[in-house]
Formats: sequence, C-alpha cells, structure tokens
Amino acid sequence: MANAFLGVVAGVFGLMFGSFLNVCIVRLPADESLVRPRSKCPKCGHAVGWRDNIPVVSWILLRGKCRHCGDAISLQYPVVEVLVGLVWAAPFWHYGLTDTALKAALFGTILLGIGITDARHYIIPDEYTWGGLVIGLLLGFLHGLSGFLTALGGAATGFGLLLFVAWAGKKAFGKEAMGGGDIKMMAMVGAFVGWEGVLLTIFGGALLGTLIFVPLNLGKKDRLVPFGVFLAGAAGLTLIFGDAIVDWYVRYIHGL
Repeated sequence: MANAFLGVVAGVFGLMFGSFLNVCIVRLPADESLVRPRSKCPKCGHAVGWRDNIPVVSWILLRGKCRHCGDAISLQYPVVEVLVGLVWAAPFWHYGLTDTALKAALFGTILLGIGITDARHYIIPDEYTWGGLVIGLLLGFLHGLSGFLTALGGAATGFGLLLFVAWAGKKAFGKEAMGGGDIKMMAMVGAFVGWEGVLLTIFGGALLGTLIFVPLNLGKKDRLVPFGVFLAGAAGLTLIFGDAIVDWYVRYIHGL
C-alpha cells in the first residue's frame, strides 16, 4: 500500500518532468534556451499562462486548442507527459523509495527524450547524452567506488564500441555509418546499465532497426536512419530484462 501511494506521488512528479521534456524536445534541436522565452502558441504568439500549463489537465480542459486563437495543440504534449508519468510511477511502485527506482525513472526519461527527438529531428542533443552520462556516473557513486567504476567501465565500453563501429562502417562503405550522437548516447547508456547492458543494447537496437525500419523503408534510397530511436528502445528493454537475459545466457553456456 505504501509503495502504491509512492508510485502515485512519483507519477505526479513524472507528469511535471514530462512537461519539461516537451520543452527539451522542441527547443534543444533548435539550440534555444530552455528557460526563456516562456512557452507560447506558435500561431498567435500568446504566452501560455500557468493555468494552461498544468500537465495533461490543461490540454483536456482546453480540448486540445489554444485558449486565444483556437489553433490545435499537438497531442504530443499530453502523450509525453503521461508516458513520463508512467516511467516515474512504475519503478517507485515496484521498488519503493530506492536508488534503483530513481535510476530507472531518470534513465527512462532520458531515453524517451532521445527517442522522440531523434525520430522528429534526426539529432540527439548533447544535453541528453553528456548530461545523462554525468547522472549515470553520479548514481554509480551511490554504491561506492565499485559502483562508480562499473558505471565508468560501461560508459567506456559503450563509447568505444560505437566509435569502432563508426570507424569500420566508414572504412567499409566510404561514408558516415554512425552519428556522433549515437556514440555519445551509448556512453550514457553504459553508465546506467554497465558493459553487459551495452552489448545487449547494441544487439537489440540493431535487431529492432532491422525488424521495424527496414520493412517500412524498402525501395527508399538514402533514407536517414534514426538509430537513436532503436537504441533507446533496446536500452529500456535492457534495463528491465537485461539481468534475466544475462542469467539465462550464462546458464545456457554452462549447459552446453
């Protein structure tokens, strides 16, 4: 019962973080400040007042339209807020008030930001990657020096592996095969999930990209691949199921 209440409280905080994440998704790719100017309607230019900026609730009360000009407000805003709310509610409901829950909530929020931004703009802003890397390393310190070294090793593995893939791809195909944002992203992912998680994320990202992106783009040449979307999905699955997958694999190897 206590965890359920904690999950609800965390979910409310998640809704607010989701509102801020929407600002990041819109402004970071354009190199705009996250603080100024205040949010405004892109059509009529009216600043959004506090009563119209309450996560989810305001969008519902306004029926998805600007109060001043009646122009439609993108469904992205309440959807992202709800998703981040769930990303925060679920781990605190499951794990209680623990560093594991905090780690899952922060990591999930960053991954959502990366996935949506890369899907929309084909870019992964450094604020997600370098900022997330710092957060992942600091969370490692909660488990002492060994925890920090594990996070650092994971970050180095993620960065090094993707850097090698980028280099090998350019040598093989004569053009950029991996964006710099993907490389920095995997350093951040490694800080959260360790080197084993990095391997699972890269494999899972490649698998998801093959199963989803390739069939949808058959016959389309030179289509940019938002690989960060698939890496983000795979990293989220790794966080949830990674330990179980590694345990199964170890038992499988020993059983051969």
